[in-house]
Amino acid sequence: MKNFLKLFTLAVFLVILSYAASAQTRVTFARGATTKVVSGQMSGFKSERVYLIRVRQGQTLKVEQMGRSNPVSIYIQNPNGEDATDMDLSCHSTHRISPTTRGDYRVTVTECKKADPWRGTYRIRFAVSFVPR
Repeated sequence: MKNFLKLFTLAVFLVILSYAASAQTRVTFARGATTKVVSGQMSGFKSERVYLIRVRQGQTLKVEQMGRSNPVSIYIQNPNGEDATDMDLSCHSTHRISPTTRGDYRVTVTECKKADPWRGTYRIRFAVSFVPR
């Protein structure tokens, strides 16, 4: 019975750990706001944070790192799950998508693999506006 409790506790811990690693943060704006700054933590090349942002048809979505002391790479998937950015293997800390399709965009933030590994915080600004006609 004692071994069963240890195994059960370990299994619960692993499930919680895997959920935390894959957790997504929903980005929402205050009423009337068009920008939002979020902060996160990185602890090495395997660190990753995922944000979901819902946009309307025909908007412009801009995602950019604020400051450059701890370089990150930003990857964006459109609501269909396709890469919304045309990226090579460089560090990409700013993206602009215009016009958007309606739905949730998935924004993944990782440490830039071309820079030295680091531990610490980063800040990302999300901005949404309408495309001028």
